[in-house]
Amino acid sequence: MEARKSYFVACALVLVSFVLSAYYYPRMPGQMATHWNANGVADGTMPKLWGLLFLPTLTAGLLVLLAAIPRIDPLRENIAAFREYYDLFIVLFTAFMLYVHLLVILWNLGYRFDFTMVLSPAIGVLFYFVGALMSHVQRNWFIGVKTPWTLSNDDVWKRTHRRAGPLFKLAGVIAVLAVFVPRYAIYLMVGPVLLVSVYLTLYSYVEYRRVTA
Repeated sequence: MEARKSYFVACALVLVSFVLSAYYYPRMPGQMATHWNANGVADGTMPKLWGLLFLPTLTAGLLVLLAAIPRIDPLRENIAAFREYYDLFIVLFTAFMLYVHLLVILWNLGYRFDFTMVLSPAIGVLFYFVGALMSHVQRNWFIGVKTPWTLSNDDVWKRTHRRAGPLFKLAGVIAVLAVFVPRYAIYLMVGPVLLVSVYLTLYSYVEYRRVTA
């Protein structure tokens, strides 16, 4: 997908989220449920104006940042090498945020479901595509596994991201499977990504020591 088309689709998705907020505003309770605990139970609220505007506004702000990164990164020529995957990630990310916003609206309309369980497949898809992105990302200052060792050496960057791709994909698959074990869904969504992040940090250090020895 071309960059312009990607941003057009992403902007359209953000617009849809604002339109949904405006349309359902009269039907929302004065205090909207906006936070759910690890068991998928609502445990936090916001006034309905902020409850309806928070996620769309946050998504719009992040979209502006994501659009700016290829222009402001000192290594922007490297981003051009994987720009197709980056642009697809932007679309997928805005679609994910719209999905979360829709779940919030549905809950406050009176529909009841395990929030964590219905969120896990979407998070899994997002993580899986992050893995696909990681497999192609070139050294830059904003995207990827940025440790002192990956940023200091091209070989360490490449080796770390070759390892990161399959691991994030695996974390995504595990997150999707969490829908079948809702009792442990939060652990299956968060745990693998935390473990992968720690592992990749240590791996990049070990590889840097090996390369520069």
